[in-house]
Amino acid sequence: MKKLAELFFRYRSYTPIPFLILMIIFENASVNSLIIGFIIAIIGEAIRLWGVSWAGSETRTTGKVGGTYLIISGPFAYVRNPLYVGNILIYLGLGIMSFALFPYLQIIALLFFIFQYYLIVKAEEEYLFNTFGGQYNIYFNNVPRFLPRLTAYRDESVEQPSFKIKEGLKSERRTLQALIVVSILIVIRFYLSI
Repeated sequence: MKKLAELFFRYRSYTPIPFLILMIIFENASVNSLIIGFIIAIIGEAIRLWGVSWAGSETRTTGKVGGTYLIISGPFAYVRNPLYVGNILIYLGLGIMSFALFPYLQIIALLFFIFQYYLIVKAEEEYLFNTFGGQYNIYFNNVPRFLPRLTAYRDESVEQPSFKIKEGLKSERRTLQALIVVSILIVIRFYLSI
């Protein structure tokens, strides 16, 4: 499983492509699905941007799992893996927008990404336990993996980088471009089929 986790980590930016292609090819959208799906995708991107603005461009690495800081600020105070939660919401939102092969494609994609991220997260957790020890153990026991807690976790003893929205936007450029391009393609397919 560790090798599979490493493979998923290395290629995590590319695993959505087959699903996105199917969403475009089999688009069966309605005005409601376009609006609801786009709102869900934007919420996912907002969560990602918030997280990346705290964690920095280290989140874009495709080599080995790593990180300079144990980030517990921003969305990380509510959920340990906000970037993956954001990704899942983006893919789910695009799936709802396209309404392609609904609900089967959306369910299969959701299960695939939960499985993929579960394996990646296990590898990341091992790194974080080894690197940050007791501080991570306390954080791990207080902040859920994927389902957010209602109140922010705080630990003043854990050094945090500063929030940098400009760096976050720069780091998120590819994700934003992909979200916009796929959304536009789904909308074009919708209007061509009217």
